[in-house]
Amino acid sequence: QVQLVESGGGLVQAGGSLRLSCAAPGPTFSDYDIGWLRQAPGKDREFVGVIRRSGGRTYYADSVKGRFSISRDRAANRVYLQMDSLKAEDTAVYYCAATRAVLSETRNVRAYNYWGQGTQVTVSS
Repeated sequence: QVQLVESGGGLVQAGGSLRLSCAAPGPTFSDYDIGWLRQAPGKDREFVGVIRRSGGRTYYADSVKGRFSISRDRAANRVYLQMDSLKAEDTAVYYCAATRAVLSETRNVRAYNYWGQGTQVTVSS
């Protein structure tokens, strides 16, 4: 069982920035890819981005590419989602999640086995 805990959500104006944090036990980031996913009211959960367990390469959804970035701090056992130039349509509950799926599957929400509780991000226009 992998336990993930998100933090850092809140209310921000359009154009602003937020940084979300995902905390997990030490071996998690070596054993699993860590993804960020989000769910807006009335919509399906969707992929935002992922950081690979080996090499640390990152991949993003087209809707956030160039605005969001994922990084990790192995010493602190944390993965971060830096969100810049936020838009009203970024409003959602954001989750970090863990998967061992192959790269081609990491954009699939169903590929993630372990999930945090989620953190609300609200962007006011």
